[in-house]
Amino acid sequence: MTKKPFTLIAAAVAIVMSASAPAFAKVDEEAAKALAKSNDCLKCHAADKEKKGPSMKEIADKYRGKADGQEKAIKNMTEAMEVELRPKGSGKKEKHKVIDTKDQKEIKNLADWYLSH
Repeated sequence: MTKKPFTLIAAAVAIVMSASAPAFAKVDEEAAKALAKSNDCLKCHAADKEKKGPSMKEIADKYRGKADGQEKAIKNMTEAMEVELRPKGSGKKEKHKVIDTKDQKEIKNLADWYLSH
């Protein structure tokens, strides 16, 4: 009798843990870094400190756990949206650079890399 409840609890824990695993778990970090570097992303974004743009950690915090988080991150990378430069409140704005690849796998990998911070 005690074996069955333990098995059910273990199964429930496994399901919860797999469901909460981030979508970005299989990021090709080297490819993402190379794409970011070739597109000058790292001139404005650092892993954990604010530069001309928000840190990757700040971006991840903004979109983490949201169903459309990856989609919004990709939109910021692929559309020349006007963005406010740092520090916040400076009033300085410019068009965000568009990633120079049309390969959706590369773009998703880059977005997931940002969101993994």
